[in-house]
Amino acid sequence: LYKPQKGEIENTFEKVAYVFQEPRLFPWLTVQENLLTVMNEKDANTAKTVAECLSFVGLEDSADKYPSELSGGMKSRVSLARGLAFGGDLFLLDEPFAGVDPIAVEDIQYIVWKLKDKNIGILITDHNVQETLNITDRAYLLFEGRILFEGTPEVLAENSIVREKYLGRDFVLRKKEFQIDEE
Repeated sequence: LYKPQKGEIENTFEKVAYVFQEPRLFPWLTVQENLLTVMNEKDANTAKTVAECLSFVGLEDSADKYPSELSGGMKSRVSLARGLAFGGDLFLLDEPFAGVDPIAVEDIQYIVWKLKDKNIGILITDHNVQETLNITDRAYLLFEGRILFEGTPEVLAENSIVREKYLGRDFVLRKKEFQIDEE
């Protein structure tokens, strides 16, 4: 963990949003109602907040749908929207790319990129190295329960030991640069 030096501003996270690998949505509630379950205050701005969260993840037309009507990728996006509705300033994402199709992976990557642009901290644990490394700023490679190496994705991708133990000799890092739409 990073420990601020004397005189530096210490980063603290007030609310941590945990997004499970398998979206844990209440099946008897609509998408909108699933978001409402994590919101503390029910006031005049609640509907606006829900609408903004759904728009952020590209599900503005799905507010009245039930989880059984959604694809795996859509359910993952609802989970991310729920983290926003909760007000999380740090998101812990547990294998966000597991079990979703390639288009949904790209959608989730874009949402993660937008969260980062909103200055929300993000910690991703995932076995899908390519999809994770191509959107991260820093990575920690665990091997046999310990941090084997840490650094930027570029540094890890070039490290011969990391290639031998985890990535494979033919691994090619393909960084993504998304454009954030001004809303």
